[in-house]
This record gives sequence, C-alpha cells and structure tokens, in this order.
Amino acid sequence: MTTALVSGASVAGLANAYWLAQHGYSVTVVERCDGLRPGGQAIDVRGPALSILDRMGLLPAVAGKKTAIRGASFVDKDGNELSRDTEATPTGGVIDNPDIEILRDDLVELLHDAVHDDVEFIYDDTITGLDDHGDAVAVTFEKADARDFDLVVGADGLHSNVRKLAFGPEAQYIRPIATFMAIFTVPNFLDLDYWQMYHQSDSTMAGVYSARNNTEARAMFAFMDPDLRLDYRDTAAQFAELDHRMAHDGWVRPQLLEYMRTAPDFYFDGLAQIIMDNWATGRVVLAGDAAHCSSPMSGQGTSLALLGAYILAGELAEAGHDHERGFANYDATFRGYVERTQQLVDLDEGMNGGPIAPDDFHEVVHSITLKEYA
Repeated sequence: MTTALVSGASVAGLANAYWLAQHGYSVTVVERCDGLRPGGQAIDVRGPALSILDRMGLLPAVAGKKTAIRGASFVDKDGNELSRDTEATPTGGVIDNPDIEILRDDLVELLHDAVHDDVEFIYDDTITGLDDHGDAVAVTFEKADARDFDLVVGADGLHSNVRKLAFGPEAQYIRPIATFMAIFTVPNFLDLDYWQMYHQSDSTMAGVYSARNNTEARAMFAFMDPDLRLDYRDTAAQFAELDHRMAHDGWVRPQLLEYMRTAPDFYFDGLAQIIMDNWATGRVVLAGDAAHCSSPMSGQGTSLALLGAYILAGELAEAGHDHERGFANYDATFRGYVERTQQLVDLDEGMNGGPIAPDDFHEVVHSITLKEYA
C-alpha cells in the first residue's frame, strides 16, 4: 500500500488525510501540537467547497455548527452604537446566502472525527528532515523514529516547516499584507446574542462576536504596520505589542487585553499570501496555506484547503498513484482558481482595502468546475 505522511492537523491536513485514505493510501498525520489546536476565527465554506463537504458526508454536521450570527454593530470609543447591519458581517459577508460560517476549531473537530479511525496520528512532534531518494522520502522527526514514506504532503500552514525543508526559506514565497491580527476566546461578557460588535480607532480595530450559542465569544485585534517584524512564536512580544497599540484606543480594549493573557487559544500573526511557481518537488507536495495562502482577507482560505485536498488526492488516484503526473495535474487543475482568489486581496491596502465587490467575489468563488474522481 502506498504510504503518505501529512504534516499538519488543521483543515488542510485533515482534508488531505481524508481524501488520500479514501483513495487507498496508508496515511500518517504529524502535528506539532499535543492535540488538535483549539481556537481560531469564524471561517467560511463557500460555493463549490460545500460540495466537498457533501461528498465527505459532513455537510449536515457542519451546517449544524453554523455560527448563526444575525448581524453586526460598530460602536464609538464609549460603546455607543454608530451603525448596525443585519444583512452582512465583517467575518462572513452577506448573511442570507448558502455559505456556512463555522468556528475553525469546530470544523477541525468534525474533520478529525471523519478520519481518526482510518489514519495514524503523531502528536507533539515535528519533521526535522526530508531526504527524497527517488523511490521514497526518508523522514526524520524530533521525537519519533525515522521512517520512509512514498509521499509527503506539507499542509502545515503559512509558516510551513515542510516548505522550508523541501523548497527553501519562507522569505522566498511570503508576501506580507502589512496587517496584523490576534484572535482568542473570551467570555461572552457583552451578552451578545448571535451578534458582532466592532470599534475602529484611527489606527486599530477591536471586535467581539458571540460563539457556540452565545456561551462564549471570540475577540479580535487588528492593526496595520508595513515595517513591523514579530516572531509569530514569541507570545510575550506579541502581548507587549498589543498592549502598546490597544490599551488607549477606547471601548472594551482594556478588558480584552486582560482576557488575552489567560486565553487558552491566543493566536497572533501578520497576514500574508504565499506565492509559489511550483507546489511539488520530487515526492513532496504542498497543500492549503503552505502552498497558496490567500490570507483571511480573501474569505476563501478554508474553501481552498478543502478543494485542494479533494483535487490533489483525486488527481493522484486518477494517475494510478504516479506522483509526478498526479502532482502536475493537481497544479494544472487548481492553480488558476488559486490565482484568481489571491488577486481579490490588495497586498498594499491591508485591512483598509475595503470589502470585495459582491459580484466579483461570487464570480471568483464559483469559477471552478469539480471533476468526479473514481
């Protein structure tokens, strides 16, 4: 049986594990965290990606976890409402549409439930070396014993370790968007009822939206700085930066900064895209954000992860597990759609770029036709 190692146990990694297993691969998933990573923002599954969930048998379960947000308000620094919108939200766009907005960790749990009986998981470990010697890839791990795999799939996100090992330094491929964002879980201290609230100062934005049937909330901070460089792993430096930028900008920022320090799932990073001429080298291939991050501003990252996983595994199967032909067809089938999606985002404008025109967005989302793979 052909073996495949997937690096990363988030949406892209688990979706790749599912479809590779469906097409007869023996799949192992390695994840740096000691379990499924909690937290993350509300994400969207749109258009043709919904049919992927349907083919996985997950569409009803995912629909059952919808955020069901009714609308959003913008307030002034004292919390007085300036405007409200019951037709669209900053996180999900137009409310009355067939797309599904769901918390990232809720979707990850559902994907994990769909694959955990068919896939081997190695948690709390990471790949330290990849030696592609033609007929297999010799993989070394930080903790586990070295093993050979027929294929390695790097689905390990924006700062992909597999991409660095197989393709070279991140700096060759990353295109920053000059916007930084933090997201973390907080109590629903504003008593939001399926609602979102935001305040935008001259230089920062803060938002809170209720989650999981109003039993909790997710908070977010955002700001722009084209020159800032922060280590995405240095939480103390991130706390200090957010304290410096947010503490005096009004609304509930001081409370959010307090909750931030004890949140179980604090996440902070600069927004960026990944632009690569090739997603595969030898027996190593990239998927999801590791290959073609479009940034959260595109509203398409989750859909790209689901679509790419389906296409990659399907093209490998259609090629009779000939990885060179399968990888080439994956690229040929999917690259144009990825590029159209990435072009929706203005890399220079960041969070000041404004919303994408609905007609343009809809045209791009639906500009792919999915094949049926045996």
